Amino acid sequence: MSTLLAFEEALEEIRRSASVRVGQETIPLVKAVGRIIAADIVAPIFVPPHDNSAMDGYALASADWRIDRPFSISQRIAAGQTPQPLIKGTCARIFTGANIPLGADTVVMQENAQLNGNTVMFTERPILGDNIRPKGQDMKAGQTVVHLGEKISPMHIGLLSSLGITNITVYKQLSVGILTTGDELIPAGESLQTGQIFNSNGPMLSALVTQAGHQVTACLHAPDTPEDTESALHTLMASCDVILSTGGVSVGEEDHVKGVLEKLGTVHLWKIAIKPGKPLVHATLNDIPFLGLPGNPSSTLVTYHWFARLLLSLCAGQMTESPQSYLVDAGFNRHKTIQRDEFLRVSIGQDGLAYAHPQQSSGALLAACESQGYLHVKANTQVEYGHSYSFYPFSGF
Repeated sequence: MSTLLAFEEALEEIRRSASVRVGQETIPLVKAVGRIIAADIVAPIFVPPHDNSAMDGYALASADWRIDRPFSISQRIAAGQTPQPLIKGTCARIFTGANIPLGADTVVMQENAQLNGNTVMFTERPILGDNIRPKGQDMKAGQTVVHLGEKISPMHIGLLSSLGITNITVYKQLSVGILTTGDELIPAGESLQTGQIFNSNGPMLSALVTQAGHQVTACLHAPDTPEDTESALHTLMASCDVILSTGGVSVGEEDHVKGVLEKLGTVHLWKIAIKPGKPLVHATLNDIPFLGLPGNPSSTLVTYHWFARLLLSLCAGQMTESPQSYLVDAGFNRHKTIQRDEFLRVSIGQDGLAYAHPQQSSGALLAACESQGYLHVKANTQVEYGHSYSFYPFSGF
């Protein structure tokens, strides 16, 4: 497994090996924002349920119109009322959202009408069907309106409420365990000693997992020994659907994660041809998916965005799509090429060009905080001023 796996091949390996890890539950719709739909939802009714007026105005039969002919107003229809059939040759005063009476096929907006007592004239010929929202314009009975694997948004809440739905079946939240490794790491709040740094990956990963809608069941830390690493993994395996780790996945003498994984389960891939983030390992431990991310913070962030996010989504039952990108022109040159796909932290200038942050170290997080997204530079590719490259906003992950 010493050969670097190509970026796209690594993504495909994650997709191929992952499967839904959670059961289902039925919950109130109003509490379902961010949850994943476990079955297609079919509209039980038409929305709107009847033809209705899109304007305040007058409902009439367009064939009855004659130039300079006044119409008597035979009824007044407000939203929520049941109209009577329209008397031939008359019109109905109607308001936005009110049902169209039988016999009417057009609504003339009130701004185009000349009212005189209980009669009204329309100087312009009405257009058949104008200003009428037909029955089922939004949704038709029997139509699939939310699909298996979709994440429920506030718009979905409104849509399903308009169908009278109060409870929906969703996947249970994915339980994620997080393991950080390294003798040098201590929790924020403690006093730093020589050679120590604060643990940033644990809090960052917990926040990323929570932001994605999953549940962090445990966040453990293990010193750099095989015994501590194995003990922590056993603890997480007992309570989690998926395990993520950071650090200890490279080839140093203090990197023990891969060796422990080979002892406890099956390793599927190791080392990806990307920068930052080459030392990444994917394994299965007693049927539990495991993804070991590199320990450098920017490498952790990049590999979470591209690999861990995908794995968690698939295990949670979520419909997955590649992050949205668009082409931008580079505002800089870089003639050096590497044999890995690179994800530069960049921002888009007022001129529409992408500019790389001056700090691209795998250990630096400030660059991500001061940038807007990734510029994807494919393996063996130079960066040339004015040439187009795929830009992935951070907001798309």
